[in-house]
Amino acid sequence: MSRNRILVVDDEHSIVEVLSYHLLREGFDVQTAGDGLEALQKCQLRAPDVVVLDRMLPGIDGLEVLRRLRADRRTCDIRILMLTAMASEEDEMVGFLAGADDYVVKPFRIKALVARIQSLSRRQDPTEDSQVIHHGPLRIDRVNHVATVDDKEVWLTLTEFRLLWALASHPGRWISRGELLTHCRGENAMTMERTVDVHIRSLRGKLGAAAALLETLRTVGYRLRRMEDPVFNS
Repeated sequence: MSRNRILVVDDEHSIVEVLSYHLLREGFDVQTAGDGLEALQKCQLRAPDVVVLDRMLPGIDGLEVLRRLRADRRTCDIRILMLTAMASEEDEMVGFLAGADDYVVKPFRIKALVARIQSLSRRQDPTEDSQVIHHGPLRIDRVNHVATVDDKEVWLTLTEFRLLWALASHPGRWISRGELLTHCRGENAMTMERTVDVHIRSLRGKLGAAAALLETLRTVGYRLRRMEDPVFNS
C-alpha cells in the first residue's frame, strides 16, 4: 500500500527535522527541500500529495513557488499548506489568493499541524473518484457533458463546461486565469488569459440562479464559492 508523499520546504533545519520526524511516525513518505528552486524541481520530478511550504525562502520565495505550482498542469492540483511567520490577516489572504489550501503561522503546535497535513492528504479531488459533482443547485456530469441548475439542463460550450468543472473541483479556492487555462488545454480558442474572462462572462450568464456562486477577484482570478461562504463582491 503506497504512502502519501509530503514535501517539507523550509530553510530552518530545526523545523524540517522536527516536522519530518513526526510525519514519518504517522506513516508518511517525507521529502525535504531547503529553497524554492529545489522544491519546484522535486515537485516536477514526482508530484507529492501535500507540500508544506515556508513563505520566506532563499532564492525563489514561497509565494512565487506557490504561483508556479498552480500555473503548471503537472502540479496545479497538489495540496499546499503555507507555514510561515507572516501572521497578519493581509498576509494570510495573500497566501490563500495565491492558491494555498491552508495557512499555518509559526510558532505552531506540532500535533495540530500534523493533523492539518493529514486532513489535506485525505482530501480528494472530485475528479479522482467521481464523474459527477453536486454543488448547491448545480449538478455537473463530466461523462455525459451535462450541467443542470435546479434540475434544468444548461447548454454549455466545451470550454465553458471545462471551466465550470475546474472551478467546481476546487470550491472556495481562487483559481488564476493561467491555472484555468491548464484545465482547458487543447482548446484553440484559449490562447490568451484574457479569453478566460469572455468565457466566464458567458458562463455566468447561462447559470441563472447559480450565477452568484461564480465570483471574480480582479487581477487574481475566479472561484466557485462554497455554500457556507458569504457572497464575495469583487
